[in-house]
Amino acid sequence: MKTVRVQYKVKPEFAETNKTNISKVMAELRNLNDEGIKYSTFLFEDGQTFLHFAMFRDDDGQKKLNELESFKKFGAELKASGPVEPPKPEVLNLVDSCYNIF
Repeated sequence: MKTVRVQYKVKPEFAETNKTNISKVMAELRNLNDEGIKYSTFLFEDGQTFLHFAMFRDDDGQKKLNELESFKKFGAELKASGPVEPPKPEVLNLVDSCYNIF
């Protein structure tokens, strides 16, 4: 299992576009219906800071996400927007959980 956390802050005028792009990624993931991918995104109270939290059963799940057209578009537009704080990916290691993740 692989878990990735990514946090970044966008310019105020890009926040709505970013939310729309994220929704398109989530829709494509729902259509893919891969049980080995769990992906959520959160918005902080400031309305500009986003936190992405993804869990993958294996490397194949992360590869599938990275190959989605909606994910490529999301990443390209985020980069082009000139984020206030650029995305900072962190790989997390699970210690334990009270529920089955996969």
